[in-house]
Amino acid sequence: MTEPFDLEDTVVHVGLGSTLKPFVDWSWDQETLTRYAEATVGDGAEGRMVTMGLQAESWPTWERHPAGEELVLLLEGHIDLIQEVDGEEVRTSLRAGQAVINPPGVWHTADVHEPGRGLFITPGAGTEHKPR
Repeated sequence: MTEPFDLEDTVVHVGLGSTLKPFVDWSWDQETLTRYAEATVGDGAEGRMVTMGLQAESWPTWERHPAGEELVLLLEGHIDLIQEVDGEEVRTSLRAGQAVINPPGVWHTADVHEPGRGLFITPGAGTEHKPR
């Protein structure tokens, strides 16, 4: 039996063989990201990050995940997920309990209309960001 943890400050890595490894006291700084990348490199494109976070304001950047599909599940709130498809912005309105899949390599961002929380299952390897 394991102790409970708060998914808002812990990233769970899903690795090969359906293994689960929590990274507690998570922060999105370069040191933590490097530690995560080094610890999970053996899982390659099959590894996934499970994260949950507050969606308080519109995202300041675009991102994409070339290693695979990403699941975005809105737990609370209201957002527009925006995907860039063939040079056009495609908006999908999400409310609590709704999800969308970001295809591999598709740039995406979000506009927050009502703050809430989101759950993400992301192929972290090779993730890229660009300013919005």
